[in-house]
Amino acid sequence: MLNRKLLTLGLSTLLGAALLQSPLLHAEELPPAIKKIEAKGAKIIGSFDAPSGLKGYAAQYQNRGMALYLTPDGNVLVGNLYDADGKDLSLAPLQKLVYEPMSKQVWANMEKSHWIQDGKKDAPRIVYLFSDPNCPYCNMFWEQARPWVDSGKVQLRHIMVGIIRADSPGKSAALLAAKDPQQALHEHEKSGKASPLKPLSKIPADVQAKLDANTQLMNDLELSATPAIFYLDEKGNLQQQQGAPSPDKLEHILGPK
Repeated sequence: MLNRKLLTLGLSTLLGAALLQSPLLHAEELPPAIKKIEAKGAKIIGSFDAPSGLKGYAAQYQNRGMALYLTPDGNVLVGNLYDADGKDLSLAPLQKLVYEPMSKQVWANMEKSHWIQDGKKDAPRIVYLFSDPNCPYCNMFWEQARPWVDSGKVQLRHIMVGIIRADSPGKSAALLAAKDPQQALHEHEKSGKASPLKPLSKIPADVQAKLDANTQLMNDLELSATPAIFYLDEKGNLQQQQGAPSPDKLEHILGPK
């Protein structure tokens, strides 16, 4: 199941118009009461079956998933529905209609971003992180991940941004523009505070465009700090870690050593 923290990750931007105008919604006319909820700012993503004569609708409101239930007399109940045993009957529909499409879109957007490879190309596990060259916690995670990366089990993909200090954009640009970005990043991170990395005084337009796109993606995800780490858990669901993880969380992110 998608980490609930991801409910705030810019859902309206990430789902996109194609999902919000799905064939399912075109195939059925929304009832008047549901239309009124839509008019208040909710985006109706899809419908699903519900018990006791109710009709369920999955919606997005203020960057959060929301379940709506239409009663036989045309009224609307808002919130999660539980059965007599306390089972959440709204969770599976919201997972299918909202969280899973969102996860796939987030992952696809990161794949298309401008990242620097750290690890073997054929590593079986991929982990993305938004990284700033001046971020000490990014460097900490880089150090933590060495056993997994060096053994070929994990490939880190550093989505470079420049948000911490005035020279951060120039340093990220220097890494992206390097002849061998992977080696340049390795030397920078390995050196820690003694890194010889110098910021570019003038960033080429193509490199600036890459930085701008990475920053926009970070903004779309409503992230404000680095490292922001994204990975797929053992069930293939998207999870997020903000900041360098504690030692007990490393295997959740990177897998077994």
